[in-house]
Amino acid sequence: MKIITLEEHFMNEAIAIASAKAMETLSPSFRAAYSVSNDPTAPELTDIFDLDEKRLAYMDKYGIDMQVLSYTSPGTQLLAPELAVSLAQLSNDEMAAAVQKYPTRFAAFANLPTPDPEAAAKELERAVQQLGFKGVMINGRTNNRTLESPEFDPILATAQSLGVPIYLHPAIPSRVVQDEYYEGFDPIVSTRFATAAMGWHYETGVHAVRMILGGVFDRYPKLQVILGHWGEMLPSYLDRMDDVLSTVANNLTRSVAECFTQNFYVTPSGMFSIPNLQMAMAVLGADRIMFSVDYPYVSASGAREFLDNAPLAPADKHKIAHTNAERLLNL
Repeated sequence: MKIITLEEHFMNEAIAIASAKAMETLSPSFRAAYSVSNDPTAPELTDIFDLDEKRLAYMDKYGIDMQVLSYTSPGTQLLAPELAVSLAQLSNDEMAAAVQKYPTRFAAFANLPTPDPEAAAKELERAVQQLGFKGVMINGRTNNRTLESPEFDPILATAQSLGVPIYLHPAIPSRVVQDEYYEGFDPIVSTRFATAAMGWHYETGVHAVRMILGGVFDRYPKLQVILGHWGEMLPSYLDRMDDVLSTVANNLTRSVAECFTQNFYVTPSGMFSIPNLQMAMAVLGADRIMFSVDYPYVSASGAREFLDNAPLAPADKHKIAHTNAERLLNL
């Protein structure tokens, strides 16, 4: 069974240096802990810079046929507009070179300079039309604003017109949220509570719901959004949100549940969990689930085994493993 994974990260050294200022958004008591746990020079993360033989060897070892490359969080979302533009182009050119060298092993999502939405729309056009990219990954908020804000309409309109999805990826919660919700424990505990354990999943789920309530999918009904981590908390609360919000969100032409089930896909992001898979199947069905490992943050050692042993019909396994991605991304 062919396996295509969609949340497989890459880092560019110039962007990593420029993004170091993002650490200023963290609470002082766990800034150091976050830096240690996300240090790209750590032995398990050094390969994040590689787009060549090391990555391919890893894929071969664990039976991954193709990675869709994406720039890791925080991307260029936190940079000054001019710097974001130049560095996004640099990272996209680097990913494009890898795709050109290994066209059967790599595809790519564009890294966009969202602090300049007009320039981001132009870069998305370049990435898709000239570089052959298959979509875009956006890492969280830009200037503390989420994608339903009208200023980002050029990006959304361009994605819809090009027929490519937006992968909405977690990023660091705001300083206020960190201080109010996650502070007060051992620094490494607070850090992981605010990020990988829970915080950035709620953050991304809220971002997605804001897009729905903000009318994004009325303005752009064909736009498709991908959420990792089995939908960033939303599938388990979809019925509740639909009951409570759809009756009062009079600006929407479709219910919250309709928007979610018609405009969103989910991937596991290396959370190889049967209960989460079953929830996603119940809410979205096999046609709206794709596969991801979250390389190099999560090991791919159990990826193929998870799909092979999942309690699914063979046809549904193939949809999740590769055919949904091939259809959505035109691979």
